[in-house]
Amino acid sequence: MLIYLQTIDTPEQRSKFELLYREYRGLMFHVANRILENEQDAEDAVHQAFLKIAEHLDRIGEPVCPKTRGFVVTVAENKAIDLYRRRKKHPCVELDETLPGVPAPYEGENVLAGCILQLSARYREALLLRYGYGYSLRETADLMGVTVSAATQIIHRAKIKLRTLYEKEERT
Repeated sequence: MLIYLQTIDTPEQRSKFELLYREYRGLMFHVANRILENEQDAEDAVHQAFLKIAEHLDRIGEPVCPKTRGFVVTVAENKAIDLYRRRKKHPCVELDETLPGVPAPYEGENVLAGCILQLSARYREALLLRYGYGYSLRETADLMGVTVSAATQIIHRAKIKLRTLYEKEERT
């Protein structure tokens, strides 16, 4: 809520916005979630709606009244619909980490390098960026286009898979 309050100038306006926020955030989330059917997207829509309300706070007379309730619900609905349309226009494709990727030829007797080449492209990329080229975790995440926590998870899974492949090769 501090982000919203920074955009508001007067203390009266801030207290009005705080009252609006406390009174209607649950209702706005429910409306947005009903449209989007996704809690994270609904939270985004409510956030955008509150930013819009903060911009037009001077148009609101009484914070707790049916007219204001209708206004905030309408803003939340519109933001949810906008987000829904954007998501439909640019659908999100789930990452399949099991795809093998482009094969990298390697001829040699290094068992570990051979095992790394057997990993999926995503796992191989994560390990090479982090340990082969020495990038930090944040840099690795940026280069891969994922969050730091996602990069951490990918590297963790890659290590487990690499360990399994290595142990399998050592036994044969």
